[in-house]
Amino acid sequence: MRGLLARLVLNTLALWLVSLLYPGVRFTPGAGLADYLVAGAIWGLANALIRPVLLLLTLPLNLLTLGLFTLVINGAILYLVAQVTALEVQSFPSALVGAILLSLVSLALNWLFRD
Repeated sequence: MRGLLARLVLNTLALWLVSLLYPGVRFTPGAGLADYLVAGAIWGLANALIRPVLLLLTLPLNLLTLGLFTLVINGAILYLVAQVTALEVQSFPSALVGAILLSLVSLALNWLFRD
């Protein structure tokens, strides 16, 4: 349970940092901590449930592009999360850039707070 809570906090922190770093991804004005936590939880669930299915369905395309299509899938997941939370993404290209930044920020946070 502690690991799940830590994941939620790290996902939320990563989304918040990306929203500060990149103007194409932001939270709606007036969003509070609960909105951030909901977005972090949905981001984590989408990565755990939807992303593997999309990766499997697009495996031939992913192999053809040597894995670069994974960036498109990450952008699509971010765009999907923005549709159901207080997170706003300006456009799909903004979602791609945001997903790349989110991956880098998550990598840094996971490295910083590793077990």
